[in-house]
Formats: sequence, structure tokens, C-alpha cells
Amino acid sequence: MLYRKIEPLIEAHLRSGSDKILLVDGARQVGKTYIIRHVGKKLFSNVIEVNLVEDSLGDRLFANTRTVEDFYLRLSMTDGDKMGTKEDTLVFLDEIQAYPHLLTMLKFLARDGRFTYIASGSLLGVTLAQTTSIPMGSIRKVRMFPLDFEEFLYANGMNAPAIAALRTSFQRRISLEDAMHRKLMDLFRKYLLVGGLPDAVNAFLESRNIQQIREIQGEIYDYYAADASKYGEERKLKIRRIYDLIPSNMENKKKRVVAQHIEHKKGKTFGDYQDEFEYLISAGIALNVQAISNPRFPLAESQGKNLLKLYLNDVGLLSGILYGHNIQAILEDVRSINLGSVYETVVASELIAHGYTLFYYDNRSKGEVDFLIDDYEGLSVVPIEVKSGKDYMVHSALNTFVSQDEYHIQNAFVLSNQREITQKGKITYLPIYFIMFFQNGTGFSGPALIP
Repeated sequence: MLYRKIEPLIEAHLRSGSDKILLVDGARQVGKTYIIRHVGKKLFSNVIEVNLVEDSLGDRLFANTRTVEDFYLRLSMTDGDKMGTKEDTLVFLDEIQAYPHLLTMLKFLARDGRFTYIASGSLLGVTLAQTTSIPMGSIRKVRMFPLDFEEFLYANGMNAPAIAALRTSFQRRISLEDAMHRKLMDLFRKYLLVGGLPDAVNAFLESRNIQQIREIQGEIYDYYAADASKYGEERKLKIRRIYDLIPSNMENKKKRVVAQHIEHKKGKTFGDYQDEFEYLISAGIALNVQAISNPRFPLAESQGKNLLKLYLNDVGLLSGILYGHNIQAILEDVRSINLGSVYETVVASELIAHGYTLFYYDNRSKGEVDFLIDDYEGLSVVPIEVKSGKDYMVHSALNTFVSQDEYHIQNAFVLSNQREITQKGKITYLPIYFIMFFQNGTGFSGPALIP
């Protein structure tokens, strides 16, 4: 099975005896159900799994459940023989967004404590926003993403000691030997093709068939877009239009969303589509990067602009749309093909999956920098520029940015194909694959920690 970093978190929570119910959020098809089922069967002799979307389309046993006693009664209709004790029974409520009232009931199930519970869902950001009574003190919400590049390396046979050695090289700023660099770049390019959606990764491992992989990705892309179907027709069309514009926006010099292009109506502004943007972001199918023109640490307190870049949540979906079955554009570094958009998508998805809230620098007179993140150790802003070509040292906007005394920049990074790690002033040049080790926790754990 695929190694997922979230597995030990789920296992530790279920072993802890916590009074809170773990709620695993994330876009569809990222592997939530599989990993919860796997951990549950490992820890409990009784696992009761209720798919609430299936229930909503079928018997609707739980559609009108309002009390804990009624919940148990309905649960017993299908799984009464598995209803043991808290220590040996896990009740897994899958796709809980189908019944928002059950989100409120989690508080009472947790308080009752008859069984151990876990829940998962898609569109939870949307559902929670519409839930009148959110049981925040009774749940622990975590978000799951597609496989990141480190997980993709594990899937392709790399082991923990090898990953640890790579992490050490990153932290100490030691360039990899040429053979290892070429190996990692080969796997990175394959990651650009395959992405991190488990079905696509498994298809790659089993068949190496790009047509099969693209078919899976196409189905998931359409599935994501169709999720908006429960909204009114007008809003659904706006959501689909914004979602479909993301790949073409990525190919523009300025990758931001242009409000007037959504419906081809002059005078439209960002605010006219606020709900539609919020849906795509909360659903986890689009990743947002907000513009800032005068950055200060922490970035959340900087004055933002009504400018937004959206990325697809999986690079494989993007490369499938842009390049179809032609793998040469990515695997062979065709000189005429600009891979900037797929590189940036990987960086955005890695940083967000690793706990960062993303911003980018947009200043009319000083230019644009791809990403800005917070450095909690240095109490400063960290700019990141992504380069896919040979001109990775050409970045006038970044040069201007780091030279602004009022920004108090201590470290900046340029990510590219180049093997050697070098430093010029405040700017560190890193191979693109080392983005997998940028981790936001109590502080910035990038190479800035190593002098």
C-alpha cells in the first residue's frame, strides 16, 4: 500500500483515548477512506463504516437522526453484531458532509463515549461554514492532501534512510552527487506527469501506461467540477468556469485570476465571485495564493490586494490538461516548452500541504515574486522564486525585493533544475526537489536554520 504521512497521526489519535473526534478533511480521491480503514482495522477488532453519501442516495437511515439513542438504534440495524466497547469498536462516519446535522451530533457522540469515533469528508470547509452549531471543542480537524513528492519517492521504492540522508543534505546545504541528482530529477519529472492522487499513482506503479493515468486524472477533474452541482445553476456555471480557467491562467505571464474573464463581462470585480472562490478553496480542489504589495511579518497581518492566483490541487491534473499523452515535453526537457506552471503548482501544493498559508508579491513598480511564506524563527518574510529553465539566476523582481530595507528580508530561495546549492547574498539556490523539506510547524524548518 502507499505510504501516507497522515497514518501515524491518525493512529496516535485513535490510541490516545482523546475525548475529541478526529475529523479528516480533504478533496475527494486523496485517499482519506482508504487510510482510515487501514488504520482502523489495525487497531480495532470491530470497525463499523457508514458511508453517508451512499446512505443519502439509498435507504437514508441517518437522514433524520437527531439524538444519540436514535443514532445507535439505526447503527444497530446494519452493524449490531459489531457494536462492542470503546476499546474494541471504531465507528467511521465517511462523507459526513452529506448530513451536516451529524457534524453537530459529533459533540454528543464524543460526550457519550460509547465507542471510538472518526469521521471524514469532502467539502467540509463549505459544510462547516453552513453549519449553525459547530462542535469545535469536540473535534480535531486535520486536512489530507494528495501524495506529496516525499510520499511519491516512498511509493517508488526509496526508503526512510535515503530520505533522511536527503534531508540532511538539504539542511546542511550539501549538493547531491550528479547520479543522485539525476535520479531525483527523473522522479520529479515523473511526479509532474503522475501527480499525487492515489489512483493515478497506483496506475503508474502497476502499468506505466500514460493513457490509463490520464483517463483517471480526467475523470477526477470532471468529478471535482461536478461537485458544485448541488448549487443553483447560475452559481454552478461560475464555479465551473473559474475552475476551468485555472490551467490557462497558469500559462499567462501573470497567473492571477482576472475577474472580467470569468463571464467575459466588463466591470466585474473579485468581490463579485467571492463565494465561488471560497467554494473552490474550501473544497480543497483549488489552492489559493493571495497578493501582497507591502509585506510584513506575519504575512496574515499585511495588507492584501484583491488579486488571487489559483492552482489545481494536483500537478498531474494540470500536466494532463496541458500536455495530454505527450510525455516528452516533461521527461525530456524540450527547450521550447515552458514548464513554469507545473513547477509552480508543485511548489504551491507542497507548501500548503506542509502547513503554510501562501502569498505572493505583486507590486506595480517593483515586479512580482512567486511565493511568500512566514519564517517564525527569524520573524521575517521568506520569498521563493521558481525557475524551470537555464536562466534561473535572472530574477530582477526578487533582487529588488530582498534589497528593500523596510522588508527586513533575511533569506530568499530560488528553486530550479540545477544540482548545485549556492548562495549569493541573501538568496540561496536550491534544486527544485528540496521543496519537499520545507515544513511549517513551530517555526520555519528550512535551510535558514543551518548557518
